Amino acid sequence: MKEFGYQRVLDVSEAIAVLGADPDARFLGGGTNLVDLMKTGIERPGRLVDVRELPLDGIEATPDGGLLIGATVTNSDLAAHPEVRRRYPALAQAVLAGASGQLRNMATVGGNLLQRTRCGYFTDVAGPCNKRLPGSGCPAIEGEHHNHAILGASEHCVATHPSDMGVALAAFDAVVRYETADGPGELPLADFYLPVGDTPHLETALPSGALITGVTLPPAPVAAHSRYRKVRERASYAFAIGSIAAALDVRDGVVHEVRLAFGAVASRPWRALEAERALTGGPATAEAFAAAADAELAAAEALPHNGYKVPLMRNLVVALLTELAEEAAR
Repeated sequence: MKEFGYQRVLDVSEAIAVLGADPDARFLGGGTNLVDLMKTGIERPGRLVDVRELPLDGIEATPDGGLLIGATVTNSDLAAHPEVRRRYPALAQAVLAGASGQLRNMATVGGNLLQRTRCGYFTDVAGPCNKRLPGSGCPAIEGEHHNHAILGASEHCVATHPSDMGVALAAFDAVVRYETADGPGELPLADFYLPVGDTPHLETALPSGALITGVTLPPAPVAAHSRYRKVRERASYAFAIGSIAAALDVRDGVVHEVRLAFGAVASRPWRALEAERALTGGPATAEAFAAAADAELAAAEALPHNGYKVPLMRNLVVALLTELAEEAAR
C-alpha cells in the first residue's frame, strides 16, 4: 500500500480548500470502499481528507415537504430514521439489504453514491480493465460476466453499479447536493452517473474537487407505498444479481402513479421510465405489470451467461407490483 497523509477537517470550506491544494488527495467518509481499493492498489491517494466530523450528519424536512439527508449520515442512521421509514420505506429497506451491520455503521450516504463496481476484473490489478486503465479492454465480455450489465452497457464496459441505496434514490428523483470552491451546486441523480460509452473510467458528473454535502428527496406521496426487493446468491452480505425499488398508487384498479428503478443490471441505478409510462393510467394487473416490464427490458443486451437477468427482472416487477397493488386494495 502506498504511504499517504491523513488530515481531519471540521469545516466544508476547509475540506474543499485542502483538496484544491493537493490534487493527490481524496475525501474519506467511512472508508468502506475507498480503503479496500487502496489496499489492492486500485486507488493510490497521497492524502486522505477525513470529512466524517463535518456538520453534515442530519436528516431534516425541507420546506416543500421532502427530506434533506446529510452526506455523512451513516447507512444505519438513514435506515433507522422514522421519517425515512414512514415516507420512503423502500429506501430504508434498500439500505438494510446492503452490506453488514458493522459496515452500515461506518458507511456514509455520500460515500455510498461514489462506491465503485465490484467487477472482478476491475479489482484485479494484474489484468486489463477500461475502468481502471482506459483503453486496456474489457475482459468481462468474453470472460466471467454472469452478474454483469444487461442495460446501458457498451463494448468498453459491462460492469454494474453495486449500490442498493442508489436504486431507491433513483426511484424517488433524488438530487445530489455538492460544494465546490466556486459555490454550491446540485445534480439530479438521473444526471449524476455518466453513461458508459467509450469512457467507463469517467463515472459521475460531479465537478472536480467537489464535496457531496447531501441528498434531497422531493416530496412524493407515492413513496409511502413503496418496497425494495433484492435477489442475491446468498441470504446476506452479498451484492444483488437483480433488485427493484417500486412505489405504486392504485385508485379504483387503475395505476395513478408508479415509480420503478432496477439495480444490478447497469452501470448506474436504472430508472425504468418505459415501464412507468406503460403502466400509468392503465389497469393494475399482473398482465399489465408483465407487459410494462417487457417494454423496459426490450432494450436489454444480454451476454452469453447473464441472460437470466431478463426473466429475473420481469418476475421481480410482476411480483413486487402485485404485492403493492394487493396491499392498496385492502
